[in-house]
Amino acid sequence: MAVKVYGPARAACPQRVLACLIELGVDFEVIPVDLESAEHKKPDFLLKQPFGQVPVIEDGDFRLYESRAIIRYLAAKYPEHGAKLVGTTLEERALVDQWLEVEAHNFNDLVYTIVLNLVVFPRIGQRTDLALVHGCEQKLDKVLDIYEQRLSTSRYLAGESFTLADLSHLPGIRYLIHEANFGHLITGRKNLNAWWEEISARPSWKKVLKLAGY
Repeated sequence: MAVKVYGPARAACPQRVLACLIELGVDFEVIPVDLESAEHKKPDFLLKQPFGQVPVIEDGDFRLYESRAIIRYLAAKYPEHGAKLVGTTLEERALVDQWLEVEAHNFNDLVYTIVLNLVVFPRIGQRTDLALVHGCEQKLDKVLDIYEQRLSTSRYLAGESFTLADLSHLPGIRYLIHEANFGHLITGRKNLNAWWEEISARPSWKKVLKLAGY
């Protein structure tokens, strides 16, 4: 039975889940949710996700939301492929969790604020806070210096294998480069840029971009 993924394929958090499903070779069905008409805030959808956010998955009778929780669940359910995505030793698994936390709390919030102000707000006629964007850029610059240092000593964030820690960054960095035009933050760092070029060339990510219509 295919896993149902509720959410638009062009949205960042559903893309995280889609990339994971493709990496695992799991069948899935995308159920579109129209964010522009606020379908995710309507009663029917709130029964699935009470916070009104995407994505939500339904795996048979099991329902789950929050994209990082979803990718951890999927990798654990399909260990024949998922073991590599979460690490094969206690230490590797701990590093994957560490960098997933870094992505969620030190990276994603800053990228989200930049994209919201530079991409989303102009589309809907809201004012862009350029001072806030500049402040986020300065903070992100320091965060990415730490990434650059880490990637000078390992091929991927959690070690020498591609894991969920790397996968989870794919949507945010794509938005940062191609939507917000902040690619200099990535390309200006040798190790970070080499890592991005490698992970964004994975067949799974190319399939996600095709699904999204890019």
